[in-house]
Amino acid sequence: MNYMEGICPATRLKIECHARSLSNVSKESKFTEEQEFNAVFPEIIRDITEITDLGNSKEISSWVARAMQFNVPHGKRHRGLLTVGAYKNLVHEQHQTKENIKLAQILGWCTEMVNGFLLLYDDIMDGSSTRRGQSCWYKLEDVGMIAINDTIIIENAIYILLRKHFRDKECYASIMELFHEVIYATACGQCMDFLSCQKSVLSFTEEQFKTIAINKSAHYTFYLPIMLAMELAGVKDPLTVCQLKNISNEFGILFQIQNDFLDWYVNPEITGKIGSDIEDNNCSWFAVECLKRANEKQKQIMAECYGKKDPQKVLRVKQLFIALELDKAYTEYEQQAYKRIKTMIEESSDYQPKEAILHILDKSYLRKR
Repeated sequence: MNYMEGICPATRLKIECHARSLSNVSKESKFTEEQEFNAVFPEIIRDITEITDLGNSKEISSWVARAMQFNVPHGKRHRGLLTVGAYKNLVHEQHQTKENIKLAQILGWCTEMVNGFLLLYDDIMDGSSTRRGQSCWYKLEDVGMIAINDTIIIENAIYILLRKHFRDKECYASIMELFHEVIYATACGQCMDFLSCQKSVLSFTEEQFKTIAINKSAHYTFYLPIMLAMELAGVKDPLTVCQLKNISNEFGILFQIQNDFLDWYVNPEITGKIGSDIEDNNCSWFAVECLKRANEKQKQIMAECYGKKDPQKVLRVKQLFIALELDKAYTEYEQQAYKRIKTMIEESSDYQPKEAILHILDKSYLRKR
């Protein structure tokens, strides 16, 4: 069965237009790395929807393609591009064959699928209404709570892709174990985040925040893409892996602090998401930093207003953040963290894909969405 036959017209049009926009580039000009990466996505959907043991169901193929198209390719694709960039850094140019780059791109899309299904879970848990400037998937009238099942489909589609493209590769078992390990750690981070929201804001600590950030963000955002590139390239150096974990942890903490800043300070029209950390009683960096700086009266405001749905109480918390100049504290922290992480990268092992990591660090620095 031609996989496009089983996909609804609207979704098929999106996929075809996406591919056509790339093919219209002049044949004499080279695709950018991002264009090459994007061009693989229609093949990813084809591989997932051409599973023969589903009875060639056009209805299911159409639904899976639509869920994938809606939830996976519309972010910044940092994780996927980092996977490809890191692989190119790690192998000599003569080994960067079309086949090997394609494998790196497939692994990159697998990291984007991890991000897609985790955000889908996160939106349902948080009761969010928008993501990336559009309605959340589960908020669509014909979707609802079947979205929970869609997270399972997208996650397990990763293993379909790995089996199809890597089963005969030496790195297959290691890559499979890596995905399981990282997804488990991230789910535990989500659980830590949820459990912290059940506690009093006055109990929040910096150590608690960092533990959540490392597990919730660092593992799948930075460690996973680079480790996948290392596995594909055959890099097994223990020192390099240890250094990567340390760099990824620092990256993850910074990334989560940036997310916390975007949640309360930056216009939702820019971020594409309406923030709710204050209402949800999240153990954010700003809540922790506020408590470190606040006097007893200000701590009382936090106790009375943080974690409440009342817009006036949310406003009081934001006013307190501004009064304590947490926006300036954030800017200072971001600058210091950038320098610290950059030094860690530059001083790391020669097996480290430094160029790719530095590139993603520069793209992440001062980000507004």
